[in-house]
Amino acid sequence: MATTYLILSNRILRELNEVEMTSSNFSSSRGIQTAVKDFINKSVHDIYNEGAELPLLHSSTTQALTVGDGEYTFPSDMRRVDFESFFLKPTELITNGEFTSNITSWTTGDGSPSYTSSGNGRLNLNSAAAYQSISTVVNKTYKIQVRVLSPNSSATTLIVRVGTSAGGTQNLNTTIGVTNYREGNILDTTFTASAATSYVYVEASSVQLDVDYIRVSRSDIAPKKLAHITYDTYLQTNKVADDVNNSSAFGLPAKVIRKPDYESFILSPIPGEGEYTVSYDYYATHTDLSAHGDNMGLPDRFSPIIVDRAKYYVYMLRSDPEHAQLADRDYQRKLKLLKTDYGTHSADYMRTDTIAESIATSIGTAS
Repeated sequence: MATTYLILSNRILRELNEVEMTSSNFSSSRGIQTAVKDFINKSVHDIYNEGAELPLLHSSTTQALTVGDGEYTFPSDMRRVDFESFFLKPTELITNGEFTSNITSWTTGDGSPSYTSSGNGRLNLNSAAAYQSISTVVNKTYKIQVRVLSPNSSATTLIVRVGTSAGGTQNLNTTIGVTNYREGNILDTTFTASAATSYVYVEASSVQLDVDYIRVSRSDIAPKKLAHITYDTYLQTNKVADDVNNSSAFGLPAKVIRKPDYESFILSPIPGEGEYTVSYDYYATHTDLSAHGDNMGLPDRFSPIIVDRAKYYVYMLRSDPEHAQLADRDYQRKLKLLKTDYGTHSADYMRTDTIAESIATSIGTAS
């Protein structure tokens, strides 16, 4: 059973021999009950402050870039950003191309396309077609990748088209064959856009096929890691060039800089094209518990650490340093376990046994 705010509060109240609360009177708590509720949130703050990079708080996000805009805001729940995780990559133009839980964003062509939960979720085409319109830049070349599987043992073919209308063949008209039952096949090819809106169309004609994913992105944008430099270094090296009021100063971002306000970051050079995306990792802030049914963010087995920390604050409130010291000792011991299980660990490195073997051989020869 999940450890709710109410359950956690009552565990502490029982150990303190105080009156417990119910879901009906939780919001109208008084005295020590209210103090315990406050101390629980304070304890959770303490735990997360002990380990700002707890994997439990890890999150990832992406930022679509805009031509001429070199500054972007961090997510509102950002606590700490991993500046070694910034990567520049082409923007994925297909919406819901992985079909994780449904086939929304796809329009029915012929027949009745449907969703199947096979694999990680797929688009099922049984004598049917589906398409989606995407924004493209005229005369730019795009990569398209499609994985398709056959739910039966027959050899079948998927039609893949890209054009200026649904089913149009102006930019691409090809097929991908599936011969190995359930193994699937992958189409990797390119097309050059001839309009600002392109239509990606897939069809299984008189057969049944499962489309695992469809991905489209610019072919001339290779993923790259962005180098992190300090704001002072940026002022000395890149800012003058970025501040030139001329589009000739725009280009492919290579550096990422944290602004001193810690609420936004800068890319340098300023993006010169819009079909870029930056991905990065960060550690999120947690949300304080409020309602009686709220669940703590830590796994249930770590609820005793919150109990111990909250008891420490209660004993300090009651001017009972002896029991406060005992509660703090238990807290520190369990905190160590938490850090061992969930803390950030240094990378594991492979090491050679060549030196050790050489030493062993030398010793053996000498003896």
